Amino acid sequence: MKTDIARMRNIGISAHIDSGKTTLTERILFYCKKIRRMHEVKGKDGVGATMDSMELERERGITISSAATHVVWAEHDINIIDTPGHVDFTIEVERSLRVLDGAVLVLCAVGGVQSQTITVDRQLKRYDVPRLAFVNKLDRVGANPVKVRDQMAERLGLNAVLLQLPIGLEDDHRGVIDLVSMKALIFEGRDGETALEAPIPEHLLAEARRRREEMLDAVSLFSDELTAAVLEGKETEDMIRRAVRRGTVSRRLVPVLMGSAYKNKGVQPLLDAVVAYLPDPSEVENVALDLDREGARVVLRADDDAPAVALAFKLEDGPYGQLTYVRVYQGRLHKGLELLNTRSRQKVRIGRLGRMHAESMEDIEEAGSGDIVTLFGIECQSGDTFVRPGLDLTMTSIHVPDPVVSLAVESTDRRSSDNLGKALSRFTKEDPTFKSYVDGESGQTIIQGMGELHLDVYIERIKREYRTEVRTGRPQVAYRESISRPAEFDYTHKKQTGGAGQFGRVMGTLEPLPEGMYEFVNEVRGGRIPREFIPACDKGFRSALKKGRLIGFPIVGVKVRLADGQAHAVDSSDIAFQAAAQGAFWQAYERAGALALEPVMRVSVESPSEYAGAVFASINQRRGVIVSSVEDGTFSRVDADVPLGEMFGYATVLRSLTQGKAGFTMEFLKYSRVPAFLSEKLIAEFREKKSGQTDRKADKER
Repeated sequence: MKTDIARMRNIGISAHIDSGKTTLTERILFYCKKIRRMHEVKGKDGVGATMDSMELERERGITISSAATHVVWAEHDINIIDTPGHVDFTIEVERSLRVLDGAVLVLCAVGGVQSQTITVDRQLKRYDVPRLAFVNKLDRVGANPVKVRDQMAERLGLNAVLLQLPIGLEDDHRGVIDLVSMKALIFEGRDGETALEAPIPEHLLAEARRRREEMLDAVSLFSDELTAAVLEGKETEDMIRRAVRRGTVSRRLVPVLMGSAYKNKGVQPLLDAVVAYLPDPSEVENVALDLDREGARVVLRADDDAPAVALAFKLEDGPYGQLTYVRVYQGRLHKGLELLNTRSRQKVRIGRLGRMHAESMEDIEEAGSGDIVTLFGIECQSGDTFVRPGLDLTMTSIHVPDPVVSLAVESTDRRSSDNLGKALSRFTKEDPTFKSYVDGESGQTIIQGMGELHLDVYIERIKREYRTEVRTGRPQVAYRESISRPAEFDYTHKKQTGGAGQFGRVMGTLEPLPEGMYEFVNEVRGGRIPREFIPACDKGFRSALKKGRLIGFPIVGVKVRLADGQAHAVDSSDIAFQAAAQGAFWQAYERAGALALEPVMRVSVESPSEYAGAVFASINQRRGVIVSSVEDGTFSRVDADVPLGEMFGYATVLRSLTQGKAGFTMEFLKYSRVPAFLSEKLIAEFREKKSGQTDRKADKER
């Protein structure tokens, strides 16, 4: 059956950890009659929330992997993706927001704008996603939704406008006042399924009128019709809703709604707002790049009759084949349709098409523009674009942050070794922020990720899903090397072996690059190095960056200026100039003041105010720099920049300091220079390791 695209919404539920995203999604499923009974994230029945389908998620009470579902509300089809809140699983949020048309930003009525809220907001802005805000947990002690709205304006720079006011807070929370219709909504029934309209309580009427005036002032900026009507006192609900929608879709307005998902209050009006204010797929501009025209921008049409274009944004590799989540941007997909993967240039045929509901899949015959569906048994990678053969378009890629923590793993026996290989192959394919490789010098298998929890979850999954016992080493910080001053190079690579030899000379300067990883500037004039060999020089310099000679980690923050050189009519080649560039790099690197860098994390610790002093002391002990602290009498939050190497085991220390009442999140901020005492230690360890490997190599040769 053909879906009216104007009645389709693609939304994500995003927020700081423990703000109630998954609980809110559970209520949405219940009120949309997708499930018959609601379960809690950490419920006594042990069932767990529907969208937390993984056993580990239910045990830990956190969302690890984003989950998709489809519901119908007010005759509108809504595709929903519930995303994790923990920063270690930020790639799940990144790739979900990449394909969504709108989002619901959930905020805790007590915690307000927290560290991960800022990260999610940055991601929403990166992909130009309009959003609604839902202030959750009005039933908690200390709830203050107006303060949260103010924080959104101050800390996130959002034009946040209240569309509702609470009727009671904490234990007295009963419902909300709708400032558009100026009616009270009281939620009754065992599961809050009945939303009764009632007059606004007398003691809240003056406050409601004042807040409505503020709302109309903000919203009328998006509608001349509404502005004129407000001046005459003739504004209507439809006028206000059209203006709110215009402001929301243009991303210049963020409507703020509120309630308590756990207490079943405020969810139905939020669904009404999703339908009323968030855009349908045809209202969002989606752009592809035309590979036949040197990457020219092509605006895609949300038209079922146009040639098909779809983006694979998430993979799940199970025992029966690969499940690929795709967003259809243009055209239709149906069983038997042939598509071209523009990255691999491979043609694939759709054998099975499905719509997900958490872990279960419902088979469907076709999907139209704007839909989010799954393909079964198709080989591809996350971020691949599928098009109808004849087109050569690709979608812009998903932002993938670099991993910051590494860990050595080894299997306990031969059978476990095979299973470990299968597990790592699957997980690295599914999660672009999880990487694995074999260290060429030590022979160890190294896994890399976004944090301790990230790696801990994958180790646990290897043990459970592949019945494999593995041993792990201490987490290793992903240090980097860089340079502190400019240095010139003049290097000649010359090799004669009889017949044609190798010759290449390169001259130039190595310079520090404060912002960025690597930059190559070609300043060669007069053909001193033939143009065809310039890319080989760039390739040679890049290859030298892979492993430094100070502490054995990759080199970043380097700008190479290639100024001059020399070539030979017979002996010069790509290989010769690659070798010359490598030699030139190491020649200049020794004189460029090589230094070690360490990853610094932005750490946010939240605790009762009585433990603020202990939290400050614990951060100072870890070479942390306090950036800001907020205290409101009962609640304290400290933001600090702390080296990652000092943060291992901090969760246990913090629990003991605060009787288990505090929590923290952290995310990568920047690389910073390692202090002298630590740098000397790292250099000594690297030299000792290198010396030991040299000795072992000599023993083998003997």
